[in-house]
Amino acid sequence: MAKSTIKFRDSVAAYDKIAAEIAARRFTPIYLLMGEESYFIDALAERLSTTILDEAERAFNQITVYGKDTEAGQVVNLCRQMPMMGKYQVVILKEAQQLRGIEKLGLYTQKPSPTTILVVCHKEKNADKRSSFYKGCAAHGTVFESVRPRDYEIAAWLQQFIKQRGLSIDQKALSMLTEHLGTDISKIANELQKLTVSLPEGTQRITDADIEANIGISKDFNNFELCKAVAVRDMARALTIADHFARNPKEHPLLLSVMALFGQFRDLFTVNYLRWLSRRKGTAFPSDQELMRILKKNNTFVLGEIKQLAAGWDNRKVFGVLGLLREYDAKSKGLNSGGASDGELLRELLLKIFLL
Repeated sequence: MAKSTIKFRDSVAAYDKIAAEIAARRFTPIYLLMGEESYFIDALAERLSTTILDEAERAFNQITVYGKDTEAGQVVNLCRQMPMMGKYQVVILKEAQQLRGIEKLGLYTQKPSPTTILVVCHKEKNADKRSSFYKGCAAHGTVFESVRPRDYEIAAWLQQFIKQRGLSIDQKALSMLTEHLGTDISKIANELQKLTVSLPEGTQRITDADIEANIGISKDFNNFELCKAVAVRDMARALTIADHFARNPKEHPLLLSVMALFGQFRDLFTVNYLRWLSRRKGTAFPSDQELMRILKKNNTFVLGEIKQLAAGWDNRKVFGVLGLLREYDAKSKGLNSGGASDGELLRELLLKIFLL
């Protein structure tokens, strides 16, 4: 099966479009919601289940079934029924990836009923795009493919997610969230929901103090602060943070620290290399907009910091740091670590960086 060419940004755009259509009550006979990222699938299914029918109608004309507990033939029969005292009936098939013989649903999707709206939630992977089931969904309904984000895509999505709730977020607070919660969008959404409820009335901006107080992430001891300390060559501060990490190894694994530092020094190396090309080769240095695209950033303030920090680092030293980080990436995974703890390895790594 051909690999999907859909990107995370495509999933976000498609989600927004479908959500707007649902709000405007422009429905299609079938919704196939599929893919690895469950958050968007659940969110669209919830919108459909609460929008198509009103509360009274749902008691008679909406039914939810689960793939592992039903058969394809039963789903088809449900979809062929007529609604009771209403325009539509809604059939929601959850965990469709567990439905045995799902391809048999092609008998229905090739010719769907005009009075039924079928919502198929197919998580963990895509439905087979070669099947008559999928082709029927694509021809007569809406197909949504939910793709998991890469680590560099989370920050931009998270900023927009927060903006839609009438808030903004400081860069440090954003870094703390993405570092702590990773790319699990469902987890991020849940934590942010709890956070927004806890914020004082009238709050418009989320700060690092809000994150620390409501989500339990330290605003002083995190990889954002570690990277900053290393970048400005503040050895005492960096080692203090490393000592804190050593006392809390489960919350601060070495691998995450190495990844954070690698991302920072990769950016410094890139900016310095582009400056070298500009000086030696006469190549125009990229505009801020182009540089943000190259570095996969979406904040001009962050870009300004990177450019300022890069000026203080010779690329020969940056290259040496990147070499050390590759070495300690392997050690964080147990290769040639000599049995040292993450805390010991991080302290050793930092001392080597400062001695370059």
